[in-house]
Amino acid sequence: MPTAIIQARMSSTRLPGKVLMDIAGQPILAHLVERARHAHTVEQVVVATTTDASDDAIQRLCIERGYPCYRGSLPDVLDRYTQAAREHNAQTIVRLTADCPLMDPAILDLTVEALAGHDFAANRLPPPWTRSLPIGLDVEVVTRAALEGAWLEAHERYHREHVLPYIYEGVVFDPQPNPVGIEGFYTLHGYSPHGYKIAQLHHAPNYGTLRWTVDTPADLELVRQVFAHLVDPLDFTWRDVLDVFERHPALVEINAQITHKTAFDTENRL
Repeated sequence: MPTAIIQARMSSTRLPGKVLMDIAGQPILAHLVERARHAHTVEQVVVATTTDASDDAIQRLCIERGYPCYRGSLPDVLDRYTQAAREHNAQTIVRLTADCPLMDPAILDLTVEALAGHDFAANRLPPPWTRSLPIGLDVEVVTRAALEGAWLEAHERYHREHVLPYIYEGVVFDPQPNPVGIEGFYTLHGYSPHGYKIAQLHHAPNYGTLRWTVDTPADLELVRQVFAHLVDPLDFTWRDVLDVFERHPALVEINAQITHKTAFDTENRL
């Protein structure tokens, strides 16, 4: 079964320390770990942080709560993932980012299932590709062989920082949708120029303009308000979150001005 690896660091440029900020009485990172553990397709959840001293606090949280933790490179996140996968003998890797506390375990499961017969599957690709699920439900799944291939072959800075663009960049999808047996969901299939077979999970209607991630103070305020409106903030689905927005449509204005990063944006992490 797959291993979920959550990348987490304290040195975010737009919201430093965000992964340990409190939402509904729990650190953001803890919300994501526990939600990932509820996925039926995941065997273990590992936190992959860095060797930078600023991330000692993440390791302390992991020790306190019994979360497996790997520490590796700050700038080379592809290497951090690959080394974490090797250490935990992961043959299928689910990539999650620690700023997505609303991630739905059921959508994680659908994305894992979409990997069958492919090298890489995702429920989103960053701009300039299109997406149809809210930003913040992000899941990528990759085979160990494809991850190792990217680790060997990818040399551009954005390849190393964003982990998997080398695998999917340039992918051309067959426009024919493939239903997955759950209402509204379908996949598109294609090949990338580097020879990888790619699947992307989509949903109709399209909710890709909604922003549920936590990367700025405005995002944090929005997600805190969403949690406050949930009937059970420890047990909910993405449709429960949609219901919050339907009942409180003004919420979308809180972070409407935030621009989502592309696959080619990089930071100075040295």
